[in-house]
Amino acid sequence: MQSYTIGQAARLLGVSPDTARRWADAGRVATHRDESGRRVIDGRDLAAFSIEVGQGGGGEDEPSYTSARNAFPGIVTAVKLGDIAAQVEIQAGPHRLVSLLTREAVEELGLEVGMRATARVKSTNVHIDRV
Repeated sequence: MQSYTIGQAARLLGVSPDTARRWADAGRVATHRDESGRRVIDGRDLAAFSIEVGQGGGGEDEPSYTSARNAFPGIVTAVKLGDIAAQVEIQAGPHRLVSLLTREAVEELGLEVGMRATARVKSTNVHIDRV
């Protein structure tokens, strides 16, 4: 049977390896050691757990879903807050992206200079996902 490392499982679940490790440590998904001593998850167990996560059982660290497909992962280089609106700049490789959004959205995402974030572009709109 196919087995997956914690890192592979995290990628498949759309979460960080730390989140997948915490879930395993909490007993939410069973793990065992392979011949190399790495913690792995059996494919059947991971498939069942992925259904639970997909149905909203992931908790506060569950992955976000979006229809915007053009993703630019980068680092927040500026956050300018107004009374109602905000401007966020992200440097994604050679690309500088600027998004205008509500102050409330910036505060909910906890966006700060220096943190990783992903700008998602759909049509003429830029959506910001916290990473």
